Amino acid sequence: MTTDLPDPVLRPAPAEVDVAGLESALRARVDGEVRFDAGTRAAYSTDASNFRQVPIGVVVPRTPEDAAEAVAVARDHGAPVLSRGGGTSLAGQCTNTAVVLDWSKYCHRVESVDTAARTCVVEPGIVLDELNRRLAPTGLRFGPEPATHMNCTIGGMIGNNSCGATAQRTGKVVDNIAALEVLCYDGTRFWCGPTSDEEYRRIERRGDRRAEIHRLLRRLRDTYQDRIRAGFPDIPRRVSGYNLDSLLPEHGFDVAGLLVGSESTLVTVLRAKLELVPVLGHRTLVVLGYPTVDKAADAVPAILPHQPVALEGLDAKLIRDERIKHLNPEALTHLPGGRAFLMVQFAADTPEKAEADAHGLLDALRDSDHHADVAVLDDPDREAELWRVREAGLGATAHLPGRPDTFEGWEDSAVAPGRLGDYLRRLSALYQEFGYASDTGPSLYGHFGQGCVHTRIPFDLYSAGGVATYRKFLERAADLVAEFGGSLSGEHGDGQTRGELLPRMFGADLVRAFGQLKAIFDPDDRMNPGKVVAPRPLDADLRLGGDWSPADPQHLYFRYPHDGGSFAEAANRCVGVGRCRQRVTEGGQVMCPSYQVTGEEEHSTRGRTRLLFEMLDGHGDGPLTGGWRSAEVRQALDLCLACKGCKTDCPANVDMATYKAEFLAHHYQHRPWRRPRSDFSLGWLPLLAQAVSRARLAPVVNAVTHTPGLSRLATAAAGVENRELPRFAAESLQRWFARRGPRGSGARGTVLLWPDTFTNHFHPAAGRAAVELAEAAGWRVEVPQEALCCGLTWISTGQLATAKRVLRRTVRALAPHLRRGGLVLGLEPSCTAVFRGDAPELFPGDHDVRRLRGQTVTLAELLTAHSPGYRPPSLAGTEALAQVHCHQHAVLGWDADEELLRRSGATVRRLDSGCCGLAGNFGFERGHLEVSEACAERVLLPALRAADPRAVVLADGFSCRTQIHQLDSGGHEGVHLAELLAAAHRRGTGGAPVR
Repeated sequence: MTTDLPDPVLRPAPAEVDVAGLESALRARVDGEVRFDAGTRAAYSTDASNFRQVPIGVVVPRTPEDAAEAVAVARDHGAPVLSRGGGTSLAGQCTNTAVVLDWSKYCHRVESVDTAARTCVVEPGIVLDELNRRLAPTGLRFGPEPATHMNCTIGGMIGNNSCGATAQRTGKVVDNIAALEVLCYDGTRFWCGPTSDEEYRRIERRGDRRAEIHRLLRRLRDTYQDRIRAGFPDIPRRVSGYNLDSLLPEHGFDVAGLLVGSESTLVTVLRAKLELVPVLGHRTLVVLGYPTVDKAADAVPAILPHQPVALEGLDAKLIRDERIKHLNPEALTHLPGGRAFLMVQFAADTPEKAEADAHGLLDALRDSDHHADVAVLDDPDREAELWRVREAGLGATAHLPGRPDTFEGWEDSAVAPGRLGDYLRRLSALYQEFGYASDTGPSLYGHFGQGCVHTRIPFDLYSAGGVATYRKFLERAADLVAEFGGSLSGEHGDGQTRGELLPRMFGADLVRAFGQLKAIFDPDDRMNPGKVVAPRPLDADLRLGGDWSPADPQHLYFRYPHDGGSFAEAANRCVGVGRCRQRVTEGGQVMCPSYQVTGEEEHSTRGRTRLLFEMLDGHGDGPLTGGWRSAEVRQALDLCLACKGCKTDCPANVDMATYKAEFLAHHYQHRPWRRPRSDFSLGWLPLLAQAVSRARLAPVVNAVTHTPGLSRLATAAAGVENRELPRFAAESLQRWFARRGPRGSGARGTVLLWPDTFTNHFHPAAGRAAVELAEAAGWRVEVPQEALCCGLTWISTGQLATAKRVLRRTVRALAPHLRRGGLVLGLEPSCTAVFRGDAPELFPGDHDVRRLRGQTVTLAELLTAHSPGYRPPSLAGTEALAQVHCHQHAVLGWDADEELLRRSGATVRRLDSGCCGLAGNFGFERGHLEVSEACAERVLLPALRAADPRAVVLADGFSCRTQIHQLDSGGHEGVHLAELLAAAHRRGTGGAPVR
């Protein structure tokens, strides 16, 4: 076999692929999910970058061996291959016209752990947080931790050579890899790592393709080693280019290290042997405030000798952006004075050592030129809050109200830490020159201890001129970082954004070496072509671009006031960070319950947003057809629970519940016969409930729906799942209140108790309890007697024309009370959220709707913020679990409830359970029962099974109480906050329940 180096790979003409034959062969030979449908291809058309390339198809392998077989099939058909983990890459390396291997659904096993050697072997699809959760009993963890640690996969981290804040202590991924099992496109498969001379000779004697690869790598190293030493920046965060330096003798001819950061352009990683580090159990965080961000950067060299485990920087613009988005509000109060901040974390085995290290730094700075305003935190909860401030950077700087959109492109450059201050001053001047600088942005933050700067820039990627300026800026910025001896990428990799710019950093000789390395592993350029080597232009394949022209609908039901009235802009909100792809059972995230139980990209908020974006077909070549009639979008939205968790949990505040309602309204417009029957039986439930109440038919209806045989006929007729239907109350809340009448002093004024359908007709006991509490707090309570409704059930089923009529009528009826400044008390979170959230977006210009939003309160808000001096009844000794309703989490907030319960003396644990799974109509709709129950089984039901049978379960949502009633085998019943407090009030006063 020849040992001459091959010619560098040049960009070949795209090969024609027999797509039908490829799909057929994959289905026949691969044990996994093979997806060539338009919806899947749309969902995978982009990552977190500026680029868009629709894949040929997607394979979801069940094991690494399945992935290897998929690559073999692709090779037989000459199809390109792209490995993808969490799909959060920012440089375009996770989007391509290729067969995409999505490792994240099934390939997340920890195959072995060696605590003595501090190593473990894992499959590529395991998420970092999940890996560290499983490793927790060993006292070890995988060191590098990007801000996306809750959803990034180890395979993706290997592909990008990820770092994160902890790299200050543990280094980049390349510094933490013991070995990799890799697969070449031609089928060659082997484990690799540091290779001694003896091991190299053993491999060479094999005389096979693996031996040839190693010989060629030796030749490449020997040819270029002097230029590698001279041309590779000696800085902590050199991520750009291939890791040719790993082949140098002083680095042990580490082939695994070479392949880390190669972005799926050289090999497919099948398994990884990771090096682990001990968990340091005690931390102290020092936050230093400086007048400007460059002055903060100037202080970094003075801090580094004190060996912090993390040293992060952020400027006041990032803080301002987080305040605008109401992100981490509590944490922001802990910052010291200043316009820029350094977060310096120390960790040790004892709290005394961590605190001593922190105070040693402060003593040293006190007598230096870098003295700062200081905050020291040793409370783990407060520290975690401040780290969330830093990790929220990408989301906080995207889609700010009234600001131009910001984009990646120059979001992770790096220089030597000692030159960071000068670099920031020059970079800021470059922003100014290109018109990107202003009082409002862009913000600067990042891993200052290693000289890595994050930012998002308001590039104009909507016009040809703006794209041309974007290109010129990147070229100039690349020259600037090369002048500083830095790296184009300090964390996110090159992909397509920076591949074209590599000659400006490395020079022609080393870029030629990159091309030859590519030819050694992938001579036909089938592995993620057009990225890093022989790259496509940095202004090609843009997700937007000067020619982006979406079919932006003009007639809309919601008005999208935060997106300029544009559905296209709303669908473009997603920046791909992937927070919606969390599957761990800890962390309190509500967003995307269907993804949590299915692991399907198209059932994540990101995947659904991508389909809506593609539905508008702004490029004219999209995989989806039919616009609002798209069956693929309808299918992707079918398992959206409309929980609204993404409205809060998504860094870009995507509101998929609203988008789903809008889509369904147009999808079924002028063809109501295509709607499922459940849209009518559940959507028109308020009218049915009113009819039952007026005719006093509750006993009859309940008998029918709860008699075996008849109940099955009832659910079949309604088109819903065969599960227990809620019972109608014998007497509605309105009828009870009309009989009883208002009472109390009314010293605090009059509050109107909203008789939502669920409280009014199914659970009036919560309403009666609320009346009792409000009157005891000094309020006069009134309950409307008209047949009014907020329109929730019509909104959730996408019957928006009806919903708007119903809601408009309600607003007119409430207007006199609202104009007098009266409060509206909501008890059902989903209905209360309509007044506070949906109504203003349906009628953004209506002043009465604005009043309704501002004057609608929850029970806890009424009894805290609006009832100064009120002392709640004692719940001392009461231990409760709280299942917080999704809409309360997303729209209303639970802080007032937490405060009220604290004042009452109760001990309450809020469950990190997310959505209960019923989600209003969702869990009753046909075909949803399995997902509904799986959502409940993630956290809620196991927590209830583990709880004391006598434990109180707080659940203000009627859906949550229904799900608990039907699925909890331990017999717990959810109670509304009003019922819990009213019972305590009666115990304290010796009174009886109100009648």
